[in-house]
Amino acid sequence: MYAFKNRVQLIGNLVGKPEIKKTENGRKLAQFSLATSENFRNSKGENIKETQWHRVVAWGKVADIAEKYLDKGKPVVIEGKLVSRSYSDKEGNKKYISEVQANEMLLLGSKQSS
Repeated sequence: MYAFKNRVQLIGNLVGKPEIKKTENGRKLAQFSLATSENFRNSKGENIKETQWHRVVAWGKVADIAEKYLDKGKPVVIEGKLVSRSYSDKEGNKKYISEVQANEMLLLGSKQSS
């Protein structure tokens, strides 16, 4: 059961091309947004589409894959863990952020759509 304590799996479409950075020690980082959508009927019987946007980070080899293959609109499965952190903005205000740290990535769609 230990493996299920902090596990996130998302299936969605890339909002844009990943932003690639390198840390001071040379480690590669990919940051991107993933949109997931859910369709349902409300109490009036109307079809509703609700979209959520998720901030995703990938390190090392997963970042290499993201840089090489991910592009805007591409469908992808992301598996990882939810990470929360804080930082201070330029005005010194403390900000909090939650993001999915991707451990695995599965590209969806046909080879022709790549």
